[in-house]
Amino acid sequence: MQSGCGGAFSLATGDARWRSELEDAFSGGRGQRCYLVGWKTPQDRWEAEDSLAELAELCRTLGLEVAGSTLQRGERPSAATVVGAGKVAEIARICEELAASVVVFDTELSGSQQRNLEEAAGRRVIDRTQVILDIFARRARTREGKLQVELARLTYLLPRLAGRWPELSRLGGGIGTRGPGETRLETVRRHLRRRIAEVRREIEDVRRHRELVRAGRRAVPFPLLVLVGYTNAGKSTLFNALTRAGTMVEDRLFATLDPTTRSLELPAGQQVLLTDTVGFIRRLPTHLVAAFRATLEEVREGDLLVHVIDASHPKWPEQAATVDRVLAELGAEEQPVVPVLNKCDRVVFDERLRAFLTGNPRAVAVSALTGQGLDCLLERLSAELAGRRCRLVLEIPYRQGELLRLVHDKGQVLREEYGQGSVKVEVEIERVWGERVKRRLEEGRI
Repeated sequence: MQSGCGGAFSLATGDARWRSELEDAFSGGRGQRCYLVGWKTPQDRWEAEDSLAELAELCRTLGLEVAGSTLQRGERPSAATVVGAGKVAEIARICEELAASVVVFDTELSGSQQRNLEEAAGRRVIDRTQVILDIFARRARTREGKLQVELARLTYLLPRLAGRWPELSRLGGGIGTRGPGETRLETVRRHLRRRIAEVRREIEDVRRHRELVRAGRRAVPFPLLVLVGYTNAGKSTLFNALTRAGTMVEDRLFATLDPTTRSLELPAGQQVLLTDTVGFIRRLPTHLVAAFRATLEEVREGDLLVHVIDASHPKWPEQAATVDRVLAELGAEEQPVVPVLNKCDRVVFDERLRAFLTGNPRAVAVSALTGQGLDCLLERLSAELAGRRCRLVLEIPYRQGELLRLVHDKGQVLREEYGQGSVKVEVEIERVWGERVKRRLEEGRI
């Protein structure tokens, strides 16, 4: 695949060569200077400017140097080039003056729009989705993460082949094609679809393995707490501060992609599991949401979500709302949530922050970096889990005596009656523990 404006498209059958060509197709060119272009209607001025500022941070994370930016105002974008012809000529001139070799659009481009813009501007053009996909590709470390990113990139690339590489429309023939009249575009699409099917099968295998891990984890009745939040909100720093896990921490977007789970002891000796997940972002590409669904299922499995909010960011309410929308898309909107205002060492609490804490009795203000407020957070988590108690009447066979000990350890036994082959117990216990004891009774495991 080509990495610039010109060049021929090729398709290799070997896996290593294929991955190399895919990198060439997406790479925005680390270390190069880029120029950002946004689109706004008269109604979304401030949102468009915030989005463009976020795109600049994404580009820096990717390794591009941001030379400048511009916002085009209009009611509707051009079907051919998004911005008007005059604006395209202006962008080409400014890029020449600033020595910017890459133009990055803060909107998703079609294949034909990308081709038209590259021809008019005389330099490489990429969009916001490509930037995010490239960041994910460079940050993925596990086999599952790499497969999910590859699926997202291939799914993104497939509908853009015709517009992006018009030379593929030439006829081809010979071994491996379906007759002398098959175009190279049809051949490449066939290879892409075959690879997408292979990756999906591999991801399904990984998903089944992850489900087995979850089943084993559910067999051990520890509550699961899941860290969620906007990217770069400090989730991994908080995760390390609470568990001493030593996961990578970096002041960059999407520093952590692969979920990590560690044990955590709450006040009064209560053991829980804490999971760190990938950060969310505004306008997260649908290809990524679909590809990472197996990973994001961890969110739905959580007994309690810990929503980490960057209190030092000027747009923290909008970031928090974005996370809430993504949680709703994942079907986790009903999960109990503890909001955590992080980085409070960097801010002076204004009226908005005070109102948020006042209006959210579960909310806690902390600094994961300095440790400020972590004790209060642990107390809050313990109280939230303890507050979800229920009263149950359980009949425990003598052969499952370990469950009786568990009930005594984790709950308050109100009444016990010893019978012929079992003990009838009335207990007040946390719902998560009660449900897991009931499940083990139903399964008849010792």
